[in-house]
Order: sequence, then C-alpha cells, then structure tokens
Amino acid sequence: MHNDNPSADAGDWAGAPVNEIEALLGEVDQLRATVVGLKDETLRERAELDNQRKRLARDVDMARKFANERLLSELLPVLDSLDAGLATPAGDAGDSAGALRAGLELTRKQLLKVAEDNGLAVVDPQGQAFDPDQHQAISQAEAPGAAPGTVLQVFQKGYLLNGRLLRPALVVVARHDD
Repeated sequence: MHNDNPSADAGDWAGAPVNEIEALLGEVDQLRATVVGLKDETLRERAELDNQRKRLARDVDMARKFANERLLSELLPVLDSLDAGLATPAGDAGDSAGALRAGLELTRKQLLKVAEDNGLAVVDPQGQAFDPDQHQAISQAEAPGAAPGTVLQVFQKGYLLNGRLLRPALVVVARHDD
C-alpha cells in the first residue's frame, strides 16, 4: 500500500525494497519540478496578458487622441484662408467691409475654439528661436538687430495635435553671420 504523506514514519517503508523507494522519490522530485515549471509558465503568461492589456489600452488611447487628425488636417487650409483674408487691409470700403471683417474674425475664433477643444494648437513662432522640430525654414534673411536663427516672418502657421506635429510652420529665419 502506497502512502502519500511524505512525513510518514520510516517504519511504513520498512518492508519496501530500496530501489522502489528511490524510484518513488525520483518520481516525487519530477512531479515537484513539473509543478514549479507550471507555476513559472503561469506567471509568465499572466505577465504577458497584463502587458497586452496595457498595450491595447495605450493603443486605444492613442487612437482616440488622434482620431480627428484627418478632419483637423483638412480644416487647416480653411484657417489659412481666414488668416489671409483678415491680413488684408480693410481699405476705404466703409462699414460693410468692417462688418464683414468682424464676421470673419468671429468665424475664425469659433473655428479655432472647436479645433483647440479637439487637441489642436497653433504654432506661430514669430520672434522665437528657430526649432527644426516644429518649423520649416523656407529662406534666410539679413536682419540687423535680430539674433541669428530667430524667426523673422511666418508665412504659414504650424499646428500641433495633442502635442504631435500636424504641420510645421513655414518661416523666414535670420541669417547667421559667417
């Protein structure tokens, strides 16, 4: 009769041959090693599942954060047109031109508010140091009194979407004295 209690008295095994006892102890050691291996494998699989869950949550968050990227990219030319229209001098057209200009300004503000509420930020680096990560230099110019590498003129504003560059600002940069 086989006793599963390892702490049983040696007297229980007294009549068993030594080689049978050694075989049984070897089998117990193998079973213990198998249990340890299964525990390790289970822990690794749990950790892998946890990592996959975290990756998926991060991917869903990024997808949600940048889901409106295409829409906002398509709105940028509209903002550019409004900026260009508002940059034109009012002239002597009278009150109707002033009312039209006020309407355009209000439309631009509302459009920018909606865009900003959806993660869009304007990059308007006028007078700032040139940043190749956010600006695209289209030319250099002499500028007495301006530090080399300073943005002198912004031809087209840039935009960030939730901190990621959507479009660089097109700029003219003060020339370095060589």
